[in-house]
Amino acid sequence: MGQDYLEIRGLTVDFDGFKAVDGVDLTLLQGRVHFLIGPNGAGKTTLVDAATGLVPATGLARYRNQDLLSMRSHKIVRAGVGRTFQTATVFEELSVLQNLDIAGGVHRSPFALLRARRGVPSYVAEALETVGLADLRDRPAGVLAHGQKQWLEIGMLLVQDARVMLLDEPVAGMSAEEREETGALLQRIGEERTIVVIEHDMDFVREFADVVTVMHAGKVLMEGSVTEIQASPEVQEVYLGRTVEGTSHA
Repeated sequence: MGQDYLEIRGLTVDFDGFKAVDGVDLTLLQGRVHFLIGPNGAGKTTLVDAATGLVPATGLARYRNQDLLSMRSHKIVRAGVGRTFQTATVFEELSVLQNLDIAGGVHRSPFALLRARRGVPSYVAEALETVGLADLRDRPAGVLAHGQKQWLEIGMLLVQDARVMLLDEPVAGMSAEEREETGALLQRIGEERTIVVIEHDMDFVREFADVVTVMHAGKVLMEGSVTEIQASPEVQEVYLGRTVEGTSHA
C-alpha cells in the first residue's frame, strides 16, 4: 500500500465575492507534521473548514479517491478525516473515558451503541495511553487543564481512526511544558497519519514542523522547510517580520 495523502487542487471559498481561499494547491503527505501559518485572515481555518464540510468550496479536496467537497461533515469523519477547533469541543460533564467512547461510536452501529459496555474497548484504552490521560479517565472533562482538553480532543480523533488530522491552533494558551508534550505527541501519532496544524506560535513551528506552508490573502505564498521559510524575504515581509521579534501573534 502506498503512502496516504490529502490532495487539494484549486480550492476556492467565495463569500459573496470575497475569496477567503483563492485557488489553493496542497499535497499533504502521511508521516509528516505539516504546518499552515500566515497572518490572521490568510484563509487557514477556512481552508480546513472547506476540507471538513463546514463551508462550501469549489475545486478539489481528495482523500483515498473520495471527493471531500461533495460530502457532508459526518461522512468526511467516517472517511478518516478529522479536525479540532481553536476552543476544545468536549462534553465537559462527562468523563474523559465517556468522551472517548462516544467519539469512537462513529464506527459502531446504533444497536451496538445501545448495548451495555463491558470494560473499556482496546482502542479507547490505547488512545488514553497515547494522549497521556489514562490516570484521569474517570475525571469529568470539564475539570481538565487547558492542555489536557486539547489532548482529549486529539484522543477523540484517534478513536475515530482519523488518518488525516487537521488541528486548529492546538497549543494556544498552553504552558511551555504542555507545548513540548503536544509536539512530541504529534510526532508520535504523525508517523502513520497526515497531521496538519494551523499555528501562530513560531517557536512551536520551528521545533516540530516537517513542512511549512505560508498562506497570505487566501493564497499559498510559499512552502518549504522552516529554514527555507525563515530565509524568504517575501515571507518576512508579510508575516515573520511581525512575529519573529516578539514571537507572539494575536
